[in-house]
Amino acid sequence: MDFHIYIRDRIRKDPIKYHGLHADMISARLGLTVEQFVWRSVKISILCGIIFALFGYFLGGLTVIGFSYNRGFYNVFNLTLPDFVYTAAFGQYIQLLTVIICFAVGTYISYISLLRLPSIEKKNRATRINLTLHNAVAYMFAMRRGGAQLMVIFRSLSDNSPIYGEAALEFRQIVRDTEFFGYDVLSAIRHLSETTPSDKLKNFLEDLLSVIESGGNMSEFLSMRVRLYQEEARFEQKQFLNFLSLIAESYVTLFVAGPLFLIIIMVVMGMMGGSAVLQLSMVTYAIIPVGSLVFLLILDLVSMKTEKTERYIKAKVLDEYPDVSIKKTVGEESLFGQLEQYDKLRNITKYIRHPFEAFITNVNHTLFLTVPIAIVYVVLVFLSIPHYTDLETFIDVVDDHIVVAILIILIPYAIFYETWARKVLGIEALIPDFLERMAGINQVGLTISQAIAIMVNTNLGLLSYEIRRIKRDMEWGANFTDALMRFEERIRTPSIARTVSLITKASEMSGQIGEVLTIASSDSKMTEVLKRERLSEMFIYTAIVYLSFFVFLFVVAVLTTQFLPVLANVSLGKLPTTGPLAGLGNMPIKTFSRLLYHTCLVQAIFSGLIAGQMGEGSIGAGVKHSCVLLLIALFTFNFII
Repeated sequence: MDFHIYIRDRIRKDPIKYHGLHADMISARLGLTVEQFVWRSVKISILCGIIFALFGYFLGGLTVIGFSYNRGFYNVFNLTLPDFVYTAAFGQYIQLLTVIICFAVGTYISYISLLRLPSIEKKNRATRINLTLHNAVAYMFAMRRGGAQLMVIFRSLSDNSPIYGEAALEFRQIVRDTEFFGYDVLSAIRHLSETTPSDKLKNFLEDLLSVIESGGNMSEFLSMRVRLYQEEARFEQKQFLNFLSLIAESYVTLFVAGPLFLIIIMVVMGMMGGSAVLQLSMVTYAIIPVGSLVFLLILDLVSMKTEKTERYIKAKVLDEYPDVSIKKTVGEESLFGQLEQYDKLRNITKYIRHPFEAFITNVNHTLFLTVPIAIVYVVLVFLSIPHYTDLETFIDVVDDHIVVAILIILIPYAIFYETWARKVLGIEALIPDFLERMAGINQVGLTISQAIAIMVNTNLGLLSYEIRRIKRDMEWGANFTDALMRFEERIRTPSIARTVSLITKASEMSGQIGEVLTIASSDSKMTEVLKRERLSEMFIYTAIVYLSFFVFLFVVAVLTTQFLPVLANVSLGKLPTTGPLAGLGNMPIKTFSRLLYHTCLVQAIFSGLIAGQMGEGSIGAGVKHSCVLLLIALFTFNFII
């Protein structure tokens, strides 16, 4: 605690030194004081220093061993070293010094790195704000067209942060400053422009202040900014795709080509009598999975996407006529019981009539069925196989069935995910045309409800069925807003959620929303263009992942069929008892074959997931690639090799 007080006093004595850190923490919205963050960084860096010290202990031990065997630099100057250099005490001093140096270096590097985290988070937030700013500005324009005041717009936008993402969270700072800290609207906007990490949002807020103070047309200003930001979105995606290409090439180099070279080297090490089984096991079961997970995490962090959107619906107790007395009747309990029983049976009959609908709308439901089946399958395999005393034989029998169990889980998931994804992509592709036609109908003087009734007769493919459901909801008493919200709940994608939120808010503010619909149409059209550009740009890297896996599988198959059997058939009597080939007969051929097979399986799973994350921005989309590559590896090692 005394050290904590020392850090606090040090920061207060020299606030200028920590001014940049304080500004980065505010922009990153970390919710910590500088004293708390520095104290936490010190504790974590000391822990990292201890880990580095353990590494230094082993490094110092290797140095001492090198001294003991007179290994190291040649003494070309014929310098005479004191006798105590070759004593055990000197080796201990060297080891202690190495530990101290590694602890100091590890602590310093960790501390400096931790102090850089707010700056990194600030840049990440700036990227996320820029990606959703044009959607937030379009929402502001829709409300302003309906005559909403500026503070009402900010409050409504901040309430829709689950849909509009980081930009809406940033505008929430204005609401906080005005409602809790006593700022006026202009001061709150100015304060946000000073603390936001996004230069684009900062310029927007400064221009917005100029329009407000000069009395300009705010609707026209917002309309122009929406169109400007939509055009800039394509350039930002180009930059993102270039970065994504770098990550893809790095993955192929490090975790496809790199392990392949390591495998060849380790097989040779095993032939020469080296203990390469442990190293190959580390590559198979640790390096490839952990490295691939790191790449998946990086891709997920930088991806231009919002995977999930949520709409929080407020429940309201209807108490419209508080003075009217309520009369409770007796003898109707059985009728309420019948209604409750019907509600239970209705859900069961719905599942019976449409057994796959629950899996399509929520693909995670497949895991409730496939995981128990896979577990039962594995248990039956273990109960059915005979008792093998040889561990390698046991693993050789069981591992194929474990792969089959994994496929039992992954294949249904991939099928239903692709079914749902194709449906959603088909609907999202038709949204721009739907909004454009709605805008044209609204601009001739018809209401939104009348426009929906007309749109029922148009052919919009998959979207036509949803339009009919919207019209049916309205015929049964729902208003236009509720019908659209039900449509959003059925599809539940970020693009449709933003579109529905924009249209519903605009229709609540005004009946003539043709211009808002036009902007929403252009926004959806831009989103579809960016999506198609990403798919076409990243298709080549998905193909590279497949080709790299085929090369990986081919090399491993050659090693398994052509190289290892030759070593197994070498006559041990003709080998020298000393030298590099002395340990050839001790090479565990069966273990190497098993490890090479497992390496291909692990590579298949993670290569497929990364292909889906790069190409379609979702790990779920990569499950189908993993299934295909797993089937290829399973078929190759069981029916071809």
